[in-house]
Amino acid sequence: MADMELLDSARHAALRVSTAPDATRHFVQLVAEEFIAASLHYPILFTRHPETGDLYPGALMGLVPDENLCLNADRTLVGYRAADLERQGFYVSGENIAIDPHHAALRQPGGEPVFDADGAPTPMLQRVQAALRRLHKGLPETERFVTALLAHKLVEPIDLSFRFDNGESLQLDSLYTISLDALHALPDDVALSLFRSGDMQLIYAQTNSVRHIPTLARRRNDRLSGLAA
Repeated sequence: MADMELLDSARHAALRVSTAPDATRHFVQLVAEEFIAASLHYPILFTRHPETGDLYPGALMGLVPDENLCLNADRTLVGYRAADLERQGFYVSGENIAIDPHHAALRQPGGEPVFDADGAPTPMLQRVQAALRRLHKGLPETERFVTALLAHKLVEPIDLSFRFDNGESLQLDSLYTISLDALHALPDDVALSLFRSGDMQLIYAQTNSVRHIPTLARRRNDRLSGLAA
């Protein structure tokens, strides 16, 4: 953690955190606990880690890198803000919190303060702390969930091809979803085990969330046509 600094109320008294980097996040990692809330606003899909090849879930917020199609006119998210966004620039270091002082979220003008005038954590820092706890607890559970999906052969590639009014064609590769056909073909005892473990609720949250994909395509089409705010 050579580039990290342990968070300190005296040293970082003037530190502020901006949500501006949200605008460049088109895919945001999720943990299983977030599926229900995130599925109300974004498609939840799976992709593979570029280094390990491991499958992991995330919220699709844009169709090309560095483009977030889920922002309000004030450049804040329309819906649920994932823990991986809340903790941008903040990391766990043993029993402490560390920051990357070079992270864009900590170098933008404005933003919310980390500490109040007395050096106490602000609501913003409290959200960061909650996000770090959620990720620390949720990553192992999410890995277990993905392992179960793979064991039952429930994961399949999803075909995402788009053509926009300006003539642009776009195809998204290396994204995956849960196959309802494979799910419904499972033996009753396996389906029951998925239900009792809570995995079935997560499965249906993910599969229902893909209905947001046409909304993303419409927003990109409007942006390309100059109709977006």
